[in-house]
Amino acid sequence: MLGSCPIIAFASTTDSKRAVAFYRDILGLRLVSEDPFAAVFDANGTMLRVASAPKVKPAPYTILGWQVAHINKVIDGLRKRGVEFNRYDSMPQDDRGVWKSPSGAKIAWFQDPDGNVLSLTEF
Repeated sequence: MLGSCPIIAFASTTDSKRAVAFYRDILGLRLVSEDPFAAVFDANGTMLRVASAPKVKPAPYTILGWQVAHINKVIDGLRKRGVEFNRYDSMPQDDRGVWKSPSGAKIAWFQDPDGNVLSLTEF
């Protein structure tokens, strides 16, 4: 029933201006609209609504991720813009924070200003 319908992704923020600066200026997503309820971005054809909330309790897992062709190049670019990548004691990660999954996918995690966990994956 919903297989042919576009998906809408959601994240939340306590500070819309800070979220816009991150998602637009750091990650490079196009800001489509902004109102008191949400900042809406175009994430390569997927609508991302970063909803304004009085309090954000970040999930302890990834809520949004991007498939990238060259993970190290993207990591280097984001680091130049001030993004720090997460380190997890339970996973062997290289010096950039990349973990190689059993399938061979390379994955790295980082957070938005509200602590929401985001990821990059190279298959």
